[in-house]
Amino acid sequence: MKRLLNTLYITTQKSYLARDGETVVVRVERETKLRVPIHNLGAIVCFGRVSCSPPLMELCSQRGVLISFLSERGRFFARVTGAVNGNVLLRREQYRRGDDNAFCASLARDIVIAKIANCRTVLLRAARERNESPSKRSLESAARRLAGDLDAIPENAPLDTVRGCEGDAARTYFGAFDELIAAQKEAFFFHHRSRRPPLDNMNALLSFLYTLLTQDVTAALETVGLDPAVGYLHRDRPGRPGLALDLMEEFRAYLADRLALSLVNRKQVQGDGFTITESGAVHMDDDTRRTVLVAYQERKKKEIQHPFLNEKVPVGLLPHCQALLLARYLRGDLDAYPPFFWK
Repeated sequence: MKRLLNTLYITTQKSYLARDGETVVVRVERETKLRVPIHNLGAIVCFGRVSCSPPLMELCSQRGVLISFLSERGRFFARVTGAVNGNVLLRREQYRRGDDNAFCASLARDIVIAKIANCRTVLLRAARERNESPSKRSLESAARRLAGDLDAIPENAPLDTVRGCEGDAARTYFGAFDELIAAQKEAFFFHHRSRRPPLDNMNALLSFLYTLLTQDVTAALETVGLDPAVGYLHRDRPGRPGLALDLMEEFRAYLADRLALSLVNRKQVQGDGFTITESGAVHMDDDTRRTVLVAYQERKKKEIQHPFLNEKVPVGLLPHCQALLLARYLRGDLDAYPPFFWK
């Protein structure tokens, strides 16, 4: 199993990352602000106007440390990585299976079932914490509908049917999402999912966390030698990490949604940390973004019992575990892909 490695997030503008032996040095206006040994890192994520020296890029490529560049708002720009990991036979098998409609539908069905089940668990856990109220009944009703959505996915459903079931379940889940927000209702509410751009504070928070999760899942897939762009549930599009989007469906509710709700309900983020632009898009300010990044990293350190491996692993390792299980399934070492179910 891959050892859990930390991700270094650089949010200070005009930062410069350089190499000093086996150490990453972060400088701002030529003053050293941070030194981190390279063996303590698994990835570096740079937000906004952040630059890296060529020697540091060389060191990171040699040590398997990915460097990602995002806008200040979290939009992905590019990634610097070394030689492709994994053997060519695994990727060739991945590509062949991508042309097999029956295989795509079967794997997509497993992933969607796990996604719906995890969404249902989020709703049921929240309902158990509420006293008898309309909110509690609404959450329980949505959970029952999700249970019906699970039963409605046929055993050998074609891919379009699986996608349709996933869409129906997503509407049910997000239709009850506002009931999960228990504090700061004036600043944080949820009417429907909006993205590119997000049109309210809650959607902005979710979109940012989904971006972070996408980077982690992409890195995990590349680590085991899979191509993040070739997926089975999501259609292939240029520049789209289809397989990463497939795999992260299992983690959206458990990791990103729960963290967003926790930050709002515990008032760790405030409404005044978000601004509306002239176009109607909602952005987070720097302090709020830092708060979210710290909370995300802390959440990744917590341990959970993996349902298939039957051992405790840090939450941050879950994408690596699932990527490894998927690679083994494609190689034929496993009879089926075991998706992540949160209990």
